[in-house]
Amino acid sequence: MNAPEKLAIPSLKDRVSPEEWQTRVDLAACYRLVADFGWSDLIFTHITARVPGTEDQFLINPYGMMFDEITASSLVKIDLHGNKIEESPFPVNPAGFTIHSAIHAVRHDAQCVLHVHSINGVAVSAQKNGLLPLSQQSIFVLSSLAYHDYEGVALNDEEKPRLVADLGNKNYLMLRNHGLLTLGKTIADAFVNMYVFEAACMIQIRAQSGGGELIGIPPGIISGAQQQARTVTKSQGGMLAWPGLLRRLDRIDPSFRD
Repeated sequence: MNAPEKLAIPSLKDRVSPEEWQTRVDLAACYRLVADFGWSDLIFTHITARVPGTEDQFLINPYGMMFDEITASSLVKIDLHGNKIEESPFPVNPAGFTIHSAIHAVRHDAQCVLHVHSINGVAVSAQKNGLLPLSQQSIFVLSSLAYHDYEGVALNDEEKPRLVADLGNKNYLMLRNHGLLTLGKTIADAFVNMYVFEAACMIQIRAQSGGGELIGIPPGIISGAQQQARTVTKSQGGMLAWPGLLRRLDRIDPSFRD
């Protein structure tokens, strides 16, 4: 039986600025990492990144492509309404950009918006009390966490004002009965934030399944978590772990760089 051929995707490296190309490589890497860590929901979530030097241009996945297939050149450039800005052979899902466009429009500090339907994240999002202060991972999330109630599949522009009002200036958003969302001033920050968010949810589900009495973390510790995070990461945020994550991907399949 012949092995399936990889998708033939012409390189865009010489057709975009070095800054845009680096963003494309990092965003493709983020998609691959989401797949590698088991957070993808087939093709049904999105990660978007603002094109450097612009306020209304974004990169998004080609709709229908699995996350472990995405490359720097396959990412599609769109405007704030989800319309293609440049010619691309790949389709996009404008409806899938509803949540992202609402956030990008008001959070100019965020280069990247990452949304997943991870199993543990959805499980905790369905719990009335949401994320609990049960782990070291949870304190970093709880220090910048917002919630948004479920209003059905995110297709309605009328939901956008409520979504951004609930998010405010937070970097973690739990979409109730739906999933997790993180923001980052870099793609690396958004990914590492999601790693911590999903880990906190996984730990909570496992701790609850044990059936024993749980020990909560005092609020005073949570209030100092952001400063502790800066100390632990040497004020580099997600960029401290990012080079190692890229090396991990290079060992698995370096084609995300194409």
